[in-house]
Amino acid sequence: MAKKRKYRSKKNDNKLKEIGRQIMRFLNQNTSKTYNYKQISDAIEHKNPRQREQVIQALHLLRAQEKIKETEKGRYAANILIEATVEGIIDFNQSGNAYVNAEGIDEDIFIHSKNVKDALQGDKVLVVTYHYKGKRLEGSVLQVLERKKDSFVGTFEFIKHKEFGFVVGDKKTINTDIFIAKSHFNGAQNGDKVVVRILKWEPQSKNPEGEIIRILGKPGEHETEIHSILADYGLPHDFPEEVEQEAAHIDRSIKEEEVQKRRDMREVLTFTIDPKDAKDFDDALSLQKLENGNWEVGVHIADVSHYVVPDSLLDEEAYHRATSVYLVDRVVPMLPEILSNDLCSLRPNEDKYTFSAVFELNDNAEIQKQWFGRTLIHSRRRFTYEEAQERIETQEGDLAEEILTLDRLAKILREKRIKDGAITFDRSEVRFNLDENNEPIGVYFKMSKDANHLIEEFMLLANKKVSEFISLNQRKEPTHKTFIYRIHDNPDPTKLEALRDFVSTFGYKMDISNPKNIAQSMNHLLKEVKGKGEENMIETLAMRSMSKAKYSTEPIGHYGLGFDYYTHFTSPIRRYPDIIAHRLLQYYLDKGKSVDASELESQCKHCSDMEMLASNAERESIKFMQVKFMEKHIGEVFTGIVSGVAEFGFWVEIPENGAEGLIKLRDLMDDSYTYDPQTHSVIGSRTGNEYRLGDPVQIKVMKANLLQKQLDFKIIS
Repeated sequence: MAKKRKYRSKKNDNKLKEIGRQIMRFLNQNTSKTYNYKQISDAIEHKNPRQREQVIQALHLLRAQEKIKETEKGRYAANILIEATVEGIIDFNQSGNAYVNAEGIDEDIFIHSKNVKDALQGDKVLVVTYHYKGKRLEGSVLQVLERKKDSFVGTFEFIKHKEFGFVVGDKKTINTDIFIAKSHFNGAQNGDKVVVRILKWEPQSKNPEGEIIRILGKPGEHETEIHSILADYGLPHDFPEEVEQEAAHIDRSIKEEEVQKRRDMREVLTFTIDPKDAKDFDDALSLQKLENGNWEVGVHIADVSHYVVPDSLLDEEAYHRATSVYLVDRVVPMLPEILSNDLCSLRPNEDKYTFSAVFELNDNAEIQKQWFGRTLIHSRRRFTYEEAQERIETQEGDLAEEILTLDRLAKILREKRIKDGAITFDRSEVRFNLDENNEPIGVYFKMSKDANHLIEEFMLLANKKVSEFISLNQRKEPTHKTFIYRIHDNPDPTKLEALRDFVSTFGYKMDISNPKNIAQSMNHLLKEVKGKGEENMIETLAMRSMSKAKYSTEPIGHYGLGFDYYTHFTSPIRRYPDIIAHRLLQYYLDKGKSVDASELESQCKHCSDMEMLASNAERESIKFMQVKFMEKHIGEVFTGIVSGVAEFGFWVEIPENGAEGLIKLRDLMDDSYTYDPQTHSVIGSRTGNEYRLGDPVQIKVMKANLLQKQLDFKIIS
């Protein structure tokens, strides 16, 4: 009689794998001790004899796979080589895995989703690091040291016939649902989009407990989704009443005693050039020809610091916000409207307090003299960019001669700046035409023309020269005075090499041998790709190879602009760092000694963080509006460009509207595709078909998910 073969059922195998995952989760969260099978069984709540037998089997499997080690007979630990414990900020990706950026460690620490413990997006965490099986640096969260925030946006799901519900987070970076007891529903109905606050998270509990603190509305509705973005990023939609009251009581009159402290420039021709839909005009230009034939150009900036004084409620609120936020259909301003659109706005035919940088330039745009200080101006005309551009192109219209002079000087400044190493990223920005209900009825791209460059060059000049005035003495030696700088570090060499290798596949060459060659080579590349199918993708990759600009007290320079010293001085209505720069400039003009760097550095970090948050919120509102716009085009076919590639799929961007959708590899039925990070492509294992970054493809719009702000495409050819 044939001997019966022993076999394990597939069901049993799956059961052991699940127990193995639970064991690994427990051991990874408790790396400082070893445990026997009984302790492990109790920890994962497998307590009866049959369950404990399965735990023993799972332990044998894990040991055979070298995932655990037996430190002494019958005692087990995760098979990791612990290297250090570090603190850092955790950043989740869409898969639920995360990375921790820790000071003193060059590479980000990878945290598998099973090892994130109770950490949430942006939390400061304590991590144990190790090289698992000699591969990349990994880690496990030991403890959450500081919560980034305790309130989250999600959809409320009421469990029928139960006295509780859950809030499912909008973003996959919230790696758990939040348990809501009936007493904490606070009027929320099943399916409502809500804001939930975490009340507690017990160590052994899978889910945190929370309470609903705000009902945003029904998912998918315009106002609901925009308010969800504001709530998710902690952005206020109005000002506290006491701040509004303080703003309303500001003295609006121009006082003679204040005028006496300022340079009166009301008789000098002054005007503004701004977008047609702008309401706050925080910069103006003046121009007059001097008797010696030179030009006096004044860069006049709203003197916000005259009205927003330190330690006032207005100042505290402005610092807290740090920046205005520009969503697709609204602005979340840094200052109340009475200041941003009235008192501090350089409107035509009104006397205004300003802080100015006044330059005497010769016909070659070379600075002969400069002056910085508080002024009083009177703008004669408000130009839109379109109106100023018309005068540049036709040489006709009121003040055409003055605008043409400024344009000529600006072009000389720009040419010199590029020659000295500035990189000319000139990307178009996507904008939407909205109807009266804020529904998107069209998409267009905002392009920079000569009129935009004119304003840009004189603002850059003012920012640069204010920074140099404080940082250097007359012999061009450092003064070591503490100041707020806008800095931009040199590019990451590894990213540059990857960019060079990638663009070479399109036939482009780059010289990355030194910083100046990099800048020249980058400018040449950006010029070469203009108007080509790969333009947007290569511009995006080039920008990603750059470091991120931020605020600091350390004057390391601004690589992208090619400046050794640079600050933000020209937009105090919408940026708090500019208010700091104004105050410091006046302080040093009054012969003040160098201020404390540590306190200012803390302010720099806060302003940098808020700028990043605002940028993310703005980008998310654009994605929402693009998905909303594409809802009307489901089933339609477009030609797109492969704009990103990952292990699970690739993204395609539609050039005419900037909308980007995902093609999942599992949806490609003609072959089995794998990701090749070296070539930024996915390749079919049988057919050899390849989808590579920059490839043109035909797609059909299959799905527009407003909640996830995601489009799904299907490849047609």
